[in-house]
Amino acid sequence: MLVEKHKPVNLLALVALVPLKWDKILDCLDRLLDQDPLFQAVKADLARRYRHTLTRGRHSTPVEVILRMLVVKHLYRWSYEQTETFVADSIILRQFCRVYWQKVPDDTVLNRWANLLQPETLHQLLAHVSTMAHRLQVTRGRKLRTDGTVVESDIHLPTDSSLLADGVRVLGRTLGRARRVLQSAATDSVQVAQTLFRNRWRSARNTAREISRAVQQTTQEGKKRSVRLYRKLLGVTRASVQQAQQVAAVLRQETTRQADQLAKQIEHFVPLVEQVVRQATRRVLQGESVPAQDKLVSLFEPHTDIIRRGKPGRTAEFGHKVWIDEVDGGIVSDYRVLDGNAPDQSQWLPSLERHQELFGRPPDQMSGDRGMYSRDNEARAQVAGVRRVILPQAGHRSAARKQYEQQRWFRRGRRYHQGIEGRISALKRRYGLDRCRDHGESGFERWVGWGIIAHNLLVIGSAVATR
Repeated sequence: MLVEKHKPVNLLALVALVPLKWDKILDCLDRLLDQDPLFQAVKADLARRYRHTLTRGRHSTPVEVILRMLVVKHLYRWSYEQTETFVADSIILRQFCRVYWQKVPDDTVLNRWANLLQPETLHQLLAHVSTMAHRLQVTRGRKLRTDGTVVESDIHLPTDSSLLADGVRVLGRTLGRARRVLQSAATDSVQVAQTLFRNRWRSARNTAREISRAVQQTTQEGKKRSVRLYRKLLGVTRASVQQAQQVAAVLRQETTRQADQLAKQIEHFVPLVEQVVRQATRRVLQGESVPAQDKLVSLFEPHTDIIRRGKPGRTAEFGHKVWIDEVDGGIVSDYRVLDGNAPDQSQWLPSLERHQELFGRPPDQMSGDRGMYSRDNEARAQVAGVRRVILPQAGHRSAARKQYEQQRWFRRGRRYHQGIEGRISALKRRYGLDRCRDHGESGFERWVGWGIIAHNLLVIGSAVATR
């Protein structure tokens, strides 16, 4: 049964003889996290775990504890294991997380609860935190600067040979598990399927290594050899796919839970491996240039996009483009995980509309990079009531435009806008937005959302604590 809180205990009063220092920022965060909208939004998601989560069963980890431990995890960029260990060892953190003398939830328990939170809930939490910052006068919402970055998925550098080898490895591993499950079932269908469990992983691995060595040779003979090896690897992969499809059909005849789970796992990976086979065939054997939107770069994070931004030393990045809106006071008011490599120009109006929705008025000043410039974007912002629109024009500029951009307020706005690069850098270095460690598309959104929420809470806490 989902419970809200433990019975309150003041640990600091009980250990008054021990000299403990209560961090002023944690004290401010402690009061901020008592906000009821934050609590209720998280509780609504956790209540969906099971049908009778709210009414039946033993008492769960309290919602209050889960919320605060997740904030602590992302605030200090700890793993789930580190969060469990450090909270258990610290009286200050026990008091802050409202664990008191109770057992600190296990890292796996905290992970399961965290995965129940929906991306929409984190957007609601961020909106509430931004409103809270405005109410506490940490920000006035008068200035808005907006820019994009890329948060990478937690994958290895994708090549056709490594993806094919990954496919054979995963299917071979799953076939081994299926063999044990079907052997324990001891049905007639199992005896027929015994020849289908061959694991071709070693052959695929060795061939992929030979391909990597052949590709490094710039000679014509090296290129021909790599093509021959790719044909061999593709044949091994296709054979593994055929085996997996036949074993899945056998698993579907069984009624056990393990057989059903393995069948679903095979049915999930087989289409992905087949897509890798198709794109490798088109690129290597047929010599086609496969568009980025048609490529699969990971079997385990298939949502990953290929982003080309023309950055020095980074021909391509693998993850998602994330759009960041920051207002004065250092508060990130909104973020959007974009689909594909969306053009920067298309993000100007959504940022303006979201700001008006959060703060009830347009900003006095709004700025973006050259990639966001268009006459329509500039005009729409001015019509909405933005007094200072800082959008430098890309490409050729007329004499009148040059004079316009040389005005003092425009140049000051450009210098102010450059600060968002430092904000993005801090989010990457301190809050993990350089590389997402969670799995799946929803996990990606959760990782980004928690990082930004933790950043905003720390900014608010620091501002209030120093007053």
